[in-house]
Amino acid sequence: MTQRYLAGDLDDDAANRNLKFSNRSKTAQQDKIRRTALLRAAAAAAGPADAEALPIGEVTQVYSLFCEVLHEGVSWLCTTRKTLTKVSRSAIVVGDRVRFRESGSKDELGRPEAVIEQVLPRDTILTRADSFTGRLQHPIGANAQQMLIVVSLLHPAVKWGLVYRMLIAAQSGKLKPVICLNKIDLAESDPDAAAEAQQVLSHYATLGAVTLQTSVERNAGLDELRQLLQGRSTVLAGHSGVGKSSLISALQPQLDIRIGEVSDYTAKGRHTTTSARRYPLDFGGAVIDTPGVKMFGLWGVTHDNLGEFFPDVAAGAAPAWRVESFERIRQSL
Repeated sequence: MTQRYLAGDLDDDAANRNLKFSNRSKTAQQDKIRRTALLRAAAAAAGPADAEALPIGEVTQVYSLFCEVLHEGVSWLCTTRKTLTKVSRSAIVVGDRVRFRESGSKDELGRPEAVIEQVLPRDTILTRADSFTGRLQHPIGANAQQMLIVVSLLHPAVKWGLVYRMLIAAQSGKLKPVICLNKIDLAESDPDAAAEAQQVLSHYATLGAVTLQTSVERNAGLDELRQLLQGRSTVLAGHSGVGKSSLISALQPQLDIRIGEVSDYTAKGRHTTTSARRYPLDFGGAVIDTPGVKMFGLWGVTHDNLGEFFPDVAAGAAPAWRVESFERIRQSL
């Protein structure tokens, strides 16, 4: 088998399998191409002159060629006008408010289709870079009021370096950061990890950060979490497997959010959320669930402005671990 792999036989086999289409899949692909052509034709025919009179919706999910836009309780499947794509500095993201034009067609699920003509200015934006060097921008969500940074005490263990970067990204994008320590029911199994977490949360509380501790297993902290989410748009972020989806499902069980197990072998989370998606909450507000990340490069943060996010370091009142964090991030910029 190793010889076949090195010779490329296995790759050829995989390619052959991928080239085999059933009549059903071929027809579906042709229908998709036809719908895309119709939407683009509608976009070319319509002019942007009357854009101010068009309805405004909110992007709830983004695919490779389409966006789902919610307007007055109806979900529209939208493509983006080509000219808008060319002049835009950033791709459309979940949470964007957009003006759209009805095309008069529907997809196979019966959803009305439209063309996005305009993206309205963003109040806030959560962005990460593709790497620690920050060469490419990856916007995650727009127009949220706060960012809920979820970490788990154990399984997987807290990656505090990732948390520090997320805090900076939230503040840089004008979002209010909230640190949620989840799975506190596991504290007895690792007292040292629990003590370290308490130390970190206590220090951030002195800096004015909002912190809370939760456990779905023990129904702990869920009422406080509900109050924080109510009436606000919140981006969920955190390492894979920390329990973001489990927390939201505990507050609103009927939401169709996938929940994954943590690998027993690697003690790392399996990615269950593959793209950002906005979910309305019955008790008011909405959450933007995002894929778990292993790295969070900083966008728009430089040596010159990094100190703005570490006021305790500048004041000489930071504990050693905060100073070390500051230096580590500064060296990576």
